[in-house]
Amino acid sequence: MNIPNKQDNIAEYLLFMWQTEDLLRACELDIDKVQQSLIDSVDRTDEETKNIRDWYEGLILMMKSEGLQKEGHLQINKNLLIDLTDVHLRLLKDPKESEYISTYYNTLPHIVTLRAKSGNMKASELETCFTALYGFLLLKLQKREISGETQTAVAQITALLRLLSKKYKIMDSEEMGF
Repeated sequence: MNIPNKQDNIAEYLLFMWQTEDLLRACELDIDKVQQSLIDSVDRTDEETKNIRDWYEGLILMMKSEGLQKEGHLQINKNLLIDLTDVHLRLLKDPKESEYISTYYNTLPHIVTLRAKSGNMKASELETCFTALYGFLLLKLQKREISGETQTAVAQITALLRLLSKKYKIMDSEEMGF
């Protein structure tokens, strides 16, 4: 199992975690089903298998304690989205971040359209972006047809989140003193 590095690409990591939540739900938050479906399907050492099982088991316990058996995201994942939103807002206020600001304004019409289509006007702009990307990934996995309009929106959202991830990594390393 290759968990994306949170520090290298926060957007990829968050999408991976959303997918993991759905996979665990598909296994009915049952660690034995997770073992059979996700863990045993790859050849690993006993220690790797134990570590991965422990990791999944920890997520299952968190999901159960947060009442996420059917839907929703773990608080740790919501906190990442909050952190990203904070960085996003700081970048928009910084006149030196013209590339980010320009990319954001090119993405904004797509965000507005997606929000209107979803009916979830309470979702933050970044949550809308992540929901769109995750939905796109699910459509691709299902080998469903994807409209040109959706592909254009996803390409623009991807550009924004890629740049945001890059900026997040820089800011995170500066705050950590690296």
